[in-house]
Amino acid sequence: MKPMRIGLLGGTFNPPHYGHLKLAEIAMDALGLDEVRFIPTATPPHKPVPAGDPEGAARRRMLEEALSGLPFPSKVESLELDRGGTSFTVETLETLAVREPGCQWIFLMGSDQLAGFPGWRRAGRILELASLAVAPRPGYPSAGCGDPVLPELLLNRVRPRWSGSPGELIWLPGTGLDLSSSSLRDDLGLGHLPKGIPPQVMAAILREKQYR
Repeated sequence: MKPMRIGLLGGTFNPPHYGHLKLAEIAMDALGLDEVRFIPTATPPHKPVPAGDPEGAARRRMLEEALSGLPFPSKVESLELDRGGTSFTVETLETLAVREPGCQWIFLMGSDQLAGFPGWRRAGRILELASLAVAPRPGYPSAGCGDPVLPELLLNRVRPRWSGSPGELIWLPGTGLDLSSSSLRDDLGLGHLPKGIPPQVMAAILREKQYR
């Protein structure tokens, strides 16, 4: 039986926006994935606890709304919220590897995260369990920008396509969107209705009076 190829997209999703959804869509096509799982963090290692939603219930609801209209297999993977505390990618991957042996995992990320990747907890172990698929972000090195400078841990890992094995680095096409949840929160806090948020998510934000 052919192993499942699963993309993992982590983040606070505070709020989820079209940039997240577009990255998942691009990864599905470029990597031949069977599914993308969106993993909302509990407490991020390098960010404050999401204001007003420390348990992640509202973020989970918004994310479920965001995924409701997607034309490809996707779901919210809530294991980091269920586990609580600081969320570390390596612990999530180890849990998934035990829970679903035989699956092939690839972690989706923006090029703005590459320089800091060696500082992630047990980064080497992450690469034993999964590959990385990296989409360019404005102002950060990526494929097509000369020879991007990669951290030593990621040297010689770039491949033109994903084999399904762990430890590879695959460049994805860009989303063409320059969106950030923090900027969207700022706009919402000022009473604006910013573009970039799916309408079903915006309806939930307004209904629950989020970010006021």
